[in-house]
Amino acid sequence: MCGIVGYLGPRTTYEVLLEGLRRLEYRGYDSAGVAIQVNGHLEVIKAQGKLSVLADLLAQRKPEGRSGIGHTRWATHGPPSEINSHPHCDCEGHIAVVHNGIIENYLELREKLQAEGHKFKSQTDTEVIPHLLEKYYRGDLEKAMQRALKDIQGSYAAVALVDKQPGLIVAARQYSPLVAGIGEGENFVASDIPAILKFTRKAYLIDNGEMVVVTEQNIDVKTIEGKSVKKPVFQVKWDAAMAEKGGHKHFMIKEILEQPDALRQTIGQRIRGRGPTLNLEETKFSDAFLKRIKKIVIIACGTASYAGMAGGYCIERLCGVPVIVDVASELQHRECMFDKSTLGIAISQSGETADTLQAIRMARRQGAKVLAITNVIGSSVARESDSNLYIQAGPEIGVASTKAYTSQILAMLLFAMKLAEVRGAIKPARLRGLLRAIKKLPDQAAEFLAKEAKHVKRLAKKYLWCKRYLYLGRGPNYSTAMEGALKLKEIAYIDAEGYAAGEMKHGPLALVTEECTVMSAVVEGEHYEKSLGNLQEIRARGGKVIAIANEGDAEIEKYADDVIRIPKTDELLSPVLAGIPVQLYAYHVADMLGCEIDQPRNLAKSVTVE
Repeated sequence: MCGIVGYLGPRTTYEVLLEGLRRLEYRGYDSAGVAIQVNGHLEVIKAQGKLSVLADLLAQRKPEGRSGIGHTRWATHGPPSEINSHPHCDCEGHIAVVHNGIIENYLELREKLQAEGHKFKSQTDTEVIPHLLEKYYRGDLEKAMQRALKDIQGSYAAVALVDKQPGLIVAARQYSPLVAGIGEGENFVASDIPAILKFTRKAYLIDNGEMVVVTEQNIDVKTIEGKSVKKPVFQVKWDAAMAEKGGHKHFMIKEILEQPDALRQTIGQRIRGRGPTLNLEETKFSDAFLKRIKKIVIIACGTASYAGMAGGYCIERLCGVPVIVDVASELQHRECMFDKSTLGIAISQSGETADTLQAIRMARRQGAKVLAITNVIGSSVARESDSNLYIQAGPEIGVASTKAYTSQILAMLLFAMKLAEVRGAIKPARLRGLLRAIKKLPDQAAEFLAKEAKHVKRLAKKYLWCKRYLYLGRGPNYSTAMEGALKLKEIAYIDAEGYAAGEMKHGPLALVTEECTVMSAVVEGEHYEKSLGNLQEIRARGGKVIAIANEGDAEIEKYADDVIRIPKTDELLSPVLAGIPVQLYAYHVADMLGCEIDQPRNLAKSVTVE
């Protein structure tokens, strides 16, 4: 996610902002900027690239003022550039805003504001906020923010200042993190505690639906409707390194817990209205091309290939188009897989995976079109593909992918529905039902983490003795089995294998003994009964069974030693939710064994050599 910092006080404002942004560099960014109140006007200074570029500009201009806001941007809407970087301003440059999150209805708002005469400069969704504030501003920024937020759908941590009210910052939160730092004769706002840790260890943690009105001497926390909120003071006891992780021990657990927000980011404005409807115009493929596709080939490595398996299953079920999933290192030598009627879907978090890039080049040489599903705008995979579908999950620091994995599955599901709609392969009512179910996934992920996270940790401790695991799944959750086994191998260094549950009798059943633990995704749907049969076979041979099953499923308790409950959704969508407990379980096992989780041995975040 992007980084935000705001300051009011007697220090040199631009130096405070720079220091705060430096503390947030670990989150990743492609541009940065500040807006400072200087003698009754706003001085806005922005730059593409590293903070050092911005720092040089600030050192030359030395804007003097007692309040300002700063931002490091991770591109989502619009490519990395100075004009797309934050802060963004209204038409006359009186109001400046920095923002993290996704404004789902920004296109609708932008068109309406343009019709009213507002002039936009960037391609970002954020720019609608200062124009809305301009529309509603009547000398009171707080009231303008309250009114503007009523028009906005989506996620945000939005921070604004106006030249006509010096010494004032107004900020609000919905889903994206926001804190207010408490100083003496100075105050702060930020997206994360590391940004303010050098200056204060006292803060208010702002919750969803709340806003803060900040001056040098005071911080008022209110609901977005304007009702005062009494907040306890949070005393920060973390060191700087721990603060980067949000107080967590590792980036991996932080990123596991960020998945509800990452899923919201991926959905963004792609599902709209009460209908709802699906909008994937960004993919740029014509309906004529989508209708003539005869085969789809997933191009990916490791975790990304398992996301491709889940998405590919959905494409086949909804569209009737055959899908082949192969690891890119093998696929790049199989020229016969591609022709002009083939769509390649390349999946890579970093967009720099060497084997994936080679396979993309080979596919395009054979006449195939390629859709990239990646997290990094402007990456090599994005540039070398014909079209892009960005997951918008924010930077992922841990080597073992978590939020990118579930977001990649979600992006694949959205594309599957687009393809089914264009090809007339899905009834409108079925499509609307799936889109409604997708919109629930972020809240369901949050519900799972709130209810079951401690239970998963207890199970990790209970089975810590186990040195051999089998992971099983059927249909869309075959991918969950593969990903669960990979997670345990890569961070806990434990022997684990993933299998399609129907393959147990074809060899793996020989490994089942009292020393073996089996984790199986058994969600309600067409594969449920057969999956129960597999569990019966395992328990008959003394194996221990941990089942990932739906809430309210009482039958599963007859077949499993322990059950991890996930919210119920359509079986096609279930890998998004089922993926979270296998990540969480692997994390806790690795942590209890004392493994180096964020940087496991012999592995790198982005594999840029073949």
